[in-house]
Amino acid sequence: MNTTSIVSKVWSYCNVLRDDGVSYGDYLEQLTFLLFLKMADEYGKPPYNRGISIPADYNWESLSSKRGAELEMHYSTLLRELGQKSGMLGAIFSKAQNKIQYPAKLYKVIQMIDEETWVMVGADVKGEI
Repeated sequence: MNTTSIVSKVWSYCNVLRDDGVSYGDYLEQLTFLLFLKMADEYGKPPYNRGISIPADYNWESLSSKRGAELEMHYSTLLRELGQKSGMLGAIFSKAQNKIQYPAKLYKVIQMIDEETWVMVGADVKGEI
């Protein structure tokens, strides 16, 4: 997928969430949390095999395997628990809250992120997003 199509895809979904009362800033914040988790997952697997300090209970796979109310509850717990960790992880997720009120729409954002390999996407694309 090229830069334009990735950026367009990500921002078209922002418009859907905006209609539900999710502001631009809230969407950007949630997208940042989710992209961080997805990229940490990618860096923890071959060929990178980096030691990632995200607990298995709160990693990308724990999030992407859930749906509905279970997903919403897990995501809120994940944000709270990671915010209590020490170091950089705690700093990133400090006081983080789920701002996407509809579990189906949260699931859709997670699916959209899961469809891409983000460590391969250039910094320019991430910056445009």
